[in-house]
Amino acid sequence: MSQHLSISIAQLNPIVGSFRHNTQLILDAIEQAKEEGADVIVFPELVITAYPAEDLLFRPAFLEQVEKALDDIATKAQDITVIVGAPLLRNGKLYNMACVLQAGKCIAEYAKQHLPNYRVFDEKRYFVAGEQTVIIDIAGHQVGLLICEDIWMQQPIKAIAQKGADAVIVLNASPFRLNKTQERLDMLAERASENQLAIAYVNLVGGQDELVFDGESLLVDAKGQLLYQAPTFESGVFTQTLPLNTLGDVCEARKISDEASIYQALVLGVKDYVHKNGFPGIMLGLSGGIDSALTLAIAVDALGAENVEAVMMPFKYTADISIEDAAKQAIKLGVKYREIPIEPIFDSFMAALSAEFEGLERDVTEENIQARSRGVLLMAMSNKLGKMLLATGNKSEMSVGYATLYGDMAGGFAPLKDVFKTVVYDLSRYRNSLGDGEIIPDRVITRPPSAELAPDQKDEDSLPPYDILDEILRLFIEEFQSVDDIVAQGFDFDTVHRVANLLLLSEYKRRQSAPGIRITKRAFGKDRRYPITSHYRYHLSDQAK
Repeated sequence: MSQHLSISIAQLNPIVGSFRHNTQLILDAIEQAKEEGADVIVFPELVITAYPAEDLLFRPAFLEQVEKALDDIATKAQDITVIVGAPLLRNGKLYNMACVLQAGKCIAEYAKQHLPNYRVFDEKRYFVAGEQTVIIDIAGHQVGLLICEDIWMQQPIKAIAQKGADAVIVLNASPFRLNKTQERLDMLAERASENQLAIAYVNLVGGQDELVFDGESLLVDAKGQLLYQAPTFESGVFTQTLPLNTLGDVCEARKISDEASIYQALVLGVKDYVHKNGFPGIMLGLSGGIDSALTLAIAVDALGAENVEAVMMPFKYTADISIEDAAKQAIKLGVKYREIPIEPIFDSFMAALSAEFEGLERDVTEENIQARSRGVLLMAMSNKLGKMLLATGNKSEMSVGYATLYGDMAGGFAPLKDVFKTVVYDLSRYRNSLGDGEIIPDRVITRPPSAELAPDQKDEDSLPPYDILDEILRLFIEEFQSVDDIVAQGFDFDTVHRVANLLLLSEYKRRQSAPGIRITKRAFGKDRRYPITSHYRYHLSDQAK
């Protein structure tokens, strides 16, 4: 008997709830695997419905469609073993299943044992945990099955090893975040070596609302050495040889910079959000600042210049260099571009409100009316042209509420929502390094950032410098450090206290913001569920004055 298993890794990009589309993807992949002589083809977790299907899983008609799709796929499981993920109702209980199809029927079902219920995961809301170890015969080899979270725990693979299996296949829907690849590699190396089992780790790829799945399916041998790493952010069927009870040819893990991985995630997230929701293209407000400049570059890389439209909406406070730089980038990228001055619109609003504002000092209200004038124009064009509007705000601004509701926050999707301002600069420099010229004008990167809603306005008039602000936010949001903990690291107390207070005070704005792509371990959205009404901000520190 061969000491190797020929395995096709079906790293696919399905669409939630699109049964016909997903079934066809699966059937096409099966045919390719047959042509390539694979013993088995393995699909990602819940590939029939795509992940996460969320409360669609509560609908009986939805689950009936799953069963029908599974039956259709099973009929094609001839001369090859097919392992496919699906949510299945059994004896009144819903399970996250790996289904084994052979000779036109389902011969085994494995139910996921460990259901993640943290950060972006809430599987206990939908599924019942399985309890049984499942080992199947593939081409004469004994292979155990696991699903995603199971492999992060010690016991499920240990139980498989104790039953004498030759290898383990793991179906996954593991979303991207920074540094996740190394965590997976380290974990798989540990599980494989401590149990002396080769592992095939098959992951989903593609964007789904806030989440982006990066693929990067992995094969490791019984010593935990990396044998194969599938492409990042690319779908495909990759047929490989998995050695059993022997060692294979070791490969080096692919190295990619943080900037490259984040940028690719943002591009794929925008591309899939637009395409899967059926928009013919997108538009955005191009201000001459760095956030909208980076968003435009991402949009063009995701969809092509012919599907992107940019609008500059100058006001009397808009610097000439902002208008020049916006036009320069739009011409360089080849997008449709227009300028619509907002001063007449602003003046009409002020005239309508003159009686209401009589005797009152100018303040942030007038600044917000500028932003909302732009928002009205952009949303009107989005409605009329059918193109989705991208919001261009970053995580630093969204954290402290430095954004205008119904103004610059308007839009259907916010690519930079989980990208701190310092990382916006890093990504802009990275995009300019890719060899096709200065996509983002250098002056946009080097000039001090400004909302340009008042004369000579600079962001640092209202906020701490971004390198300080972002680190305070990271420690408070992602590391759950207290104000006093952060101050103990050398930060000014008043600054830290103010930032934390603004963060909690701005929850109501974020609750009304567009979804955006998750790249960190604690993004705004599914990752973070804070109350809007809360007095916790009054108790941030014992040092509070």
